[in-house]
Amino acid sequence: MKKPNLWKWSFAILLALATVASYAQFSNPADDVAAYHASPPKPGERVQPILSGSALSGSNFRFPWQVKVYKLAAKIPTVIWQLPCQCRCDRSLGHTSLHSCFETTHGTSCSECARETVYAWQKTQKGETPAQIRLGILRGEYTSVDLNNF
Repeated sequence: MKKPNLWKWSFAILLALATVASYAQFSNPADDVAAYHASPPKPGERVQPILSGSALSGSNFRFPWQVKVYKLAAKIPTVIWQLPCQCRCDRSLGHTSLHSCFETTHGTSCSECARETVYAWQKTQKGETPAQIRLGILRGEYTSVDLNNF
């Protein structure tokens, strides 16, 4: 009967542990944050407009809060440009920030986007910066926004 080679087993276990540890070193915590822009758009940078006017009607706009949220978004476009959208539409739709949600009708069907925008507008009115608002969003503070009463 052959005895197991203790050295080979020890080396295999050590190699496996080193592999696991190296993956932890190279994981990027920023990957867990949805896409956003760290600063406002540069002068002359082409930014898609937020839907407005007659685009705020039709079958996508069934509830009063939907139009109100788009109008709020239009009041703070550079703020929402610098905010992540927690519904993770950056992964599914290629959005680059919360602003992207209101360039299309996506903001009508997503309460995450809508609540974050109302939250951002409220915090902007209180003088908070986009960076401060972003931290509040990451803490989940926007979830208490009631879309029927703002």
